[in-house]
Amino acid sequence: MTISKKAEKAGGMPSLKSTLSRLLESRKVKDNVKNLFRVNQDKGFDCPGCAWGDSAEGVFQFCENGAKAIAWESTNKTIGRDFFAKHSVSYLNKQSDYWLEYQGRLAEPLQYNPVTDHYEPIGWDEAFKCIAVKLNSLTSPDEAEFYTSGRASNEVAYLYQLMGRTFGTNNFPDCSNMCHEASGVALNTSIGIGKGTVTLEDFDHADCIFVLGQNPGTNHPRMLNSLRKAAKRGCKIVAFNNLKEVGLERFASPQVPTELLTPSATQISHAYFSPKLGGDMAVIRGMVKYLMEDGDHFNHQFIETHTAQYDEYCQQVKETSWDMILIQSGLEKAQIIQAANLFANSKNCIATWAMGITQHKHSVDTIKEIVNLHLLFGQIGRKGAGLCPVRGHSNVQGNRTMGINEKPALRFIENLQKQFKTEFPKKQGHNVYHALNALHDKRSKVLICLGGNIAAAAADSKFTQQAVKNAELNVQISTKLNRSHLQVSQHALILPCLGRTEIDLTPKGEQQITVEDTFSMVHASQGRTEPVSENIRSEVNIIANIAHATLGNKPVDWLSLAEDNHQVRNLIAKSIDGFDNFNANLAQPGGFYLGNSAATLRWKTASGFAEFSAASLPDDIFPERVSEKIKQQKQTVFTLQSMRSHDQYNTTVYGMDDRYRGVTGERKVLFMNAKDANRNGFSEGDLVKITSIWQDNITREISGFKVVFYDIPGGDLAAYYPETNPLVPIDSVGDKSFTPTSKSIAVLLEKDTQIIQTTHKN
Repeated sequence: MTISKKAEKAGGMPSLKSTLSRLLESRKVKDNVKNLFRVNQDKGFDCPGCAWGDSAEGVFQFCENGAKAIAWESTNKTIGRDFFAKHSVSYLNKQSDYWLEYQGRLAEPLQYNPVTDHYEPIGWDEAFKCIAVKLNSLTSPDEAEFYTSGRASNEVAYLYQLMGRTFGTNNFPDCSNMCHEASGVALNTSIGIGKGTVTLEDFDHADCIFVLGQNPGTNHPRMLNSLRKAAKRGCKIVAFNNLKEVGLERFASPQVPTELLTPSATQISHAYFSPKLGGDMAVIRGMVKYLMEDGDHFNHQFIETHTAQYDEYCQQVKETSWDMILIQSGLEKAQIIQAANLFANSKNCIATWAMGITQHKHSVDTIKEIVNLHLLFGQIGRKGAGLCPVRGHSNVQGNRTMGINEKPALRFIENLQKQFKTEFPKKQGHNVYHALNALHDKRSKVLICLGGNIAAAAADSKFTQQAVKNAELNVQISTKLNRSHLQVSQHALILPCLGRTEIDLTPKGEQQITVEDTFSMVHASQGRTEPVSENIRSEVNIIANIAHATLGNKPVDWLSLAEDNHQVRNLIAKSIDGFDNFNANLAQPGGFYLGNSAATLRWKTASGFAEFSAASLPDDIFPERVSEKIKQQKQTVFTLQSMRSHDQYNTTVYGMDDRYRGVTGERKVLFMNAKDANRNGFSEGDLVKITSIWQDNITREISGFKVVFYDIPGGDLAAYYPETNPLVPIDSVGDKSFTPTSKSIAVLLEKDTQIIQTTHKN
C-alpha cells in the first residue's frame, strides 16, 4: 500500500483515465464506449449505479463511477458449469469479495449440491419447480423472506410484491432498510410523504444548498455537476462532513475542456464544517437556538398556516443548553452562527443528505430537525427550496413506490384487493433486521433475493452470514457471483439475469423497464448490447415464472406478463397513484414526474399539517448500556464510521485504490486524526486491531488495519465498508428505522502485534 497526499480536486483527467482503464478491463471496449453515449439518455438505458437525476444538458450523462458500473456489468468474462466444477463453495468462500465479482457474469442457472459442495447446472423449469415446491411446503407464508435490491426495475418490483402478497406475506426486506429508511420514517411523519420535495431543476434556483453527511464525489458524482453549476452562479454551498472530502472542495468537470485539460477547477463549498460523528442534530439545533435568541427571523405566516407543534418545538429549543450543543456537535459556536446566518439570509435553500445522516441511532430525529429548520423559514413548496434525501442505488426509491414495503399503507392494499379481487395480508412483515433474526432463529425457511448481496451488505457479518446459511432454500437472482451465493448448507439456486445494458428480446419484441430517480422522475431504460449468454433471463421473466410455478394463474396470467412489460405497466397504472397512462407517458423525453404532495403544501400527516418535532437531543449517540460500558474502559474509546472508497459502489469493489483520499493498493486502512494517534501511541502505518463495544458478551473485532492520518475530528475514525460490517452488532439499529448504526460504532484500538510478527517472519 502507498499513501500519498489526497487529490486536490475531484474529476478532471484522472477521472477520464480511470474510466478508460475500466472499459479496457471489461474486454468489451467497443460496446461499452457505445454504452457511455446511451446511458441516462432518452431512448437509452438508466445507469445501474446511483439514483441522481438526469440533466437535459451535456452530451455525456455519466460519471466515473457510472462508467465503472457499466464496465463491471457489461463484460465478456463469464462463469458457468466449468468454473463451478473446478471451485467448491468452501474454496470460493475463502476468496475476497473483489475476486468473486471479478470472475465475470453468471452464464446459466445453477443449484447447490451439498454432497459435493459444488454448484451444478440446472434447467430453468426445474429451478422454478424447486422453488415452488419449497414455498408451497411451508407451514406459513411468513416463513419466506423476499429481499429486493435497489437495482430492480419498477416492473419486476411490482410483480415481486404481487407474488409475495398473493403467497400471503408482507415479508419484504429491502436494501432501503439499510440506508435511507430513517429518511422515509422522518419525512412521512413530518410532511406526510417519504420522498424529497425538490426536483433537479430546483438546484438551478437555490441560492444556498446545505450538503449534510454525504460524499457526492464518490457516491453520486453526477451531483457534483449540479453543485458546480450552482457554485459558479453564486449559490452558497455549505458542506457538513466529518471527513474533508475533495469532491465538496474542488471539482473539475470532465465535460468542460478547460477543467479537463488544465489545473483549473471550480470551488464547490462556500463553507465547510466538520462536526463530530452523530453531531449533526446538535448543529441544526444550535442554528435554530441562535436564530431564536438573535431576533425574529422566522416565517410566521407559513408557520401559522401550514404547521403544528411549533410552540412545543420552541420550548424544547429553549431548554437545550449551549454546552450540550457544543459538546455533541464538535463545532465552535462561531461556526454554528455562521451556518445559521447563511441559512437565514438565503431566499431559497435546499438541504440534501445521505447515509452520514441516516445511519445513527437518532437519525430519524436528526432528519426531523432538518425539516424543522425548513418549516421555520417556509423553505418547502417553492422553486429552489426544499428537502432532498439523495438516494443510493438507481431504483431504491421506485421499489418502495411499487410496494416493496413490509408496512404497506392500507390504501395500497385496498387498491390491490379491488383490482385483483383477492385478499392480501395487512399485518406488518419483516424488514432486513427482522428477516435476518428470523432466518438466524430458523423461524424463516426460505430466502429469495432479487439482486443485491445481503450477506455482505448487512451488519454483523458473522451473524448475518449464519442467518443466510440457515435458509433451507437460498435463491439468488444475480448478474455476478457474490458472498450471498456462498452462505449455503442445504438447497440453493443461482438464477442469472440480464443487466441494464443488455437487450431484453421476447416474442412481444424488445422490452423496456423503468426506474424512479431521487427526484420522483420515472424514466424508461432499454439496453442495446447482446446478452452475455443465451441462458440468462430478465428479472421480470424470472419472477413471473416463479409466481406461475408457485401460484398458478392466481391472481393473473403470470406467463403472459413474463414476456410483456407493457402489460405489467398497465397493471401498475391501475394500482398506484401517479401512473395513469404509464405507457404513453414514457414517450416523453426524460420521463415524467410523479409529483409530491408536500411540494404543493398538501400535508398527508395525521394532523393535516406539517409537524414540528420537539425531540430532545440524545443524551448520548450510543445506547445507554453501551455508554455505561464505555465509562468502564481504561483506554480511549473512539467512534468509527464505515464508508465507501472511491473505487467501489455499495458492496461491489472495482479496485483497491481510493484516489480522492490518497490510498493506493489497499482497503484495510483506518483513517485517524494524527493528534489522537500520537496521544494513544500509534504511528502512521501501524497495523491495528479494532474491537467494537456492545452490550452483549460477543467479541466483534477486525485486524490488520493500517493507520492513515487524515483530516477528521478528534475521537472519530473511518474505515471502508463492508470490511467494517463485522463490528456493527445486529441489534445496533436506529430508533424507529431499524437502520444499522454504521456511522456511530464505539470501538477500541490496539496494535496488531500478531500480524506484525507474522509479517516479519515472512
